[in-house]
Formats: sequence, C-alpha cells, structure tokens
Amino acid sequence: MFKDVRQSNMSSMLKTQEDRVVELKEWEQRWDENRIGFHKPQVHQMLESKIDNVLAGRKAVRFFFPLCGKAVDMKWLADMGHSVVGVEISEKAIQQFFEENNLTYIEEHVPALPGAKIFKNSEKNISLFNCDLYSLSSSIVGQFGAIWDRGSLVAINPRDREKYASLIISLMANDCRYLVSTLMYNPEHYKGPPFVVPGEQVSSLFGKRCNVAQLLSENVTEDRHRAWGIDYLIEQLFLITPKIN
Repeated sequence: MFKDVRQSNMSSMLKTQEDRVVELKEWEQRWDENRIGFHKPQVHQMLESKIDNVLAGRKAVRFFFPLCGKAVDMKWLADMGHSVVGVEISEKAIQQFFEENNLTYIEEHVPALPGAKIFKNSEKNISLFNCDLYSLSSSIVGQFGAIWDRGSLVAINPRDREKYASLIISLMANDCRYLVSTLMYNPEHYKGPPFVVPGEQVSSLFGKRCNVAQLLSENVTEDRHRAWGIDYLIEQLFLITPKIN
C-alpha cells in the first residue's frame, strides 16, 4: 500500500494539497465543537519509545511544543522534571489541559505580543502561549533543548512550510533535539489536514542547517482514517539536530 506513495513523484504529491488553506478560526472552531480526533488521551507511543534519543542523557531539558493543543505529553515530561513551553491558538484547549491534569494556572498578557496571553503553572514549569504560532520568536520564548512536534508540521498550511521550518530552526539551541512525526497517505483521496509530508521534504526543509535521521515508520491506520477515504496511513518519525560548524 505504501508503495503507491513512495513511487509517486514528490512534487506532484505535494501539489495535490499545496493550495489547501485552513484559517486559524477553523482550528478554534474545531476545539469549540470538540472535533478533536487528532488529540491523543495518552502519551504518544513514538515519543515514549524514543525519549532517550531526545534526552541524550540530559536532565531538566527545556521542551517546545508547537501547536500543543492539550497534549498529555506535556504533563508527562514536566513530571520527569523538564520544563515545557507550548503555543496554541485555542484558549479552550489550553484551559482544558490545565483543568484535565488538575493543574492550577495563572493567566497573563504578553507585552511583546498585543492580544496574546500566556498561561503558567509554576509548580510544573509549564507555560502555554495563546497566540498565532508565527508571532513567536526566539526573542520572546528563547531557544530550546528539545522540540516535540506531533500534529504541527502536518497541520500547518502546506504553503507555509518554509516559514515554519525557519521558525523552528531559529528556536533550536545548539544541543537541540527536534523530534517530528509526519504522515503519509494518498493525498488524492483526502485533502487534509493532517497533510502529507514526505520524508524527502523533511530533508529539504531542514537538511541544509540540520542533520535529519528517520527513526521509525509505522502503519497506524484506524477505522476513523478509513472514514476519510484513505486505505492506509503511515506515520514516520524523524530526529533533527543542528549541524555544528
């Protein structure tokens, strides 16, 4: 099944979805209407299985979660002693994260970002920004020793991938280990999101500045995916690290 996609020309594969645009208000609406099939109620198996590759023996690592939603992975890492910074456009998702994990929080405005808010739990060292991902910069959030990207690269509008990669690279400290999950399916049968991101594009987006290694490739097809009109869904996991000159 995967053979069909691997043998396809990457540019023609990407062209199928390149004009698809999901506005921020649509993501907020999905949260408001609880249409969040992308949310996992348990720690992601790939993160759990490869956490040692991310930590590389380090303690108290500073993690970044792009488009974090209410990922339980954030609490799991915080419980291990790591700090977490996330960004999410849906205020409801952020509030649900703290409430569902029985965490108190304070809410503050972000002076450098008019209209943005940050929700903090000091006990677990979790800070979640409620704003557009692309409004963040290293001058506001600093740089990170690790990034966990599950459901972010595959969710952003395909035309924004270069911009996204530039932002992510700018947030990577020299010792950063960026773990990213991508998806493969036949895009002729489903318009997304989530969108198809071939491994070749991961390399083209990050390969000039970073080392890119594929760690896993697994068939994760479920009935809900078949309901999209596709007959297979392959999840791939990559570890990306800065090239040190």
